Amino acid sequence: MDIIAILIGLGPLLGWGLFPTIASKFGGRPVNQIFGATVGTLIFALGFAFIQGIDFPTGMNLIFSLISGVGWGFGQIITFKAFGLVGSSRAMPITTAFQLLGASLWGVFALGDWPGLTNKIIGFTALLVVLIGAYMTVWSEKSEQQYSKKLRNAVILLLIGEIGYWAYSAAPQATNISGMEAFLPQAMGMVLAAVIYAFMNMKQGNAFLEKVSWKQIISGLFFAFGALTYLISAQSDMNGLATGFILSQTSVVLATLTGIYFLNQRKTPKELIVTIIGLVIILIAAAVTVFIK
Repeated sequence: MDIIAILIGLGPLLGWGLFPTIASKFGGRPVNQIFGATVGTLIFALGFAFIQGIDFPTGMNLIFSLISGVGWGFGQIITFKAFGLVGSSRAMPITTAFQLLGASLWGVFALGDWPGLTNKIIGFTALLVVLIGAYMTVWSEKSEQQYSKKLRNAVILLLIGEIGYWAYSAAPQATNISGMEAFLPQAMGMVLAAVIYAFMNMKQGNAFLEKVSWKQIISGLFFAFGALTYLISAQSDMNGLATGFILSQTSVVLATLTGIYFLNQRKTPKELIVTIIGLVIILIAAAVTVFIK
């Protein structure tokens, strides 16, 4: 593995790691955040497709790619709502854990991953460890009833949002389309979900005309950069799917720590230590789930 491959593999660390913090910093309602973020992703995807001369998919490849994008849009809308409840530094490790859980279970029951009893025992133990790590990242020294209620509501929201993230990763697997070919129609599906959501929330204000929506385009560019570098990293002639996935998961560390330090989502020294240990546990357990044969 050369240095260029490693740098590309760490692209999601910057893209996906800074995306939630930048989106939260710009602020606005979830509808502003999702609209701007998806438009930014679409701009990035259009530029990439034009430069690379990638053919636009048709038929079922197009349909499932659009479904994938709509799924991400739904999941991200829910995640933005969770940010509003407990902050991105607490919501990101939880949603990362749920996405690992969803992807792994889909792989086991639908794709035949982890064959054999031993592999399944190791895999499900790793998933349990992921959940323990996620719990550690939201642990609080003070057991405040109000915080506990918000955290419980955020966890429920993120569980619901996992349906969308599952569709985002699973839908393209129903066809033989490559990640780079799916990139543009996925972005179109994301915008479609955002536009529908914006029309549904017109009573709260016109997100299409609000300045903060267009500022959020910048956050979308960061997300798109993370997604594209992951697709490149996961190619067999680069880092491969397993290593590329593990490198991409480092983004949860940056997302959590930047949320704490730049969004004033403060933790006590003891809470910070427990959070960092929890993040390390999530990364190690994620590595185990990917390398089980």
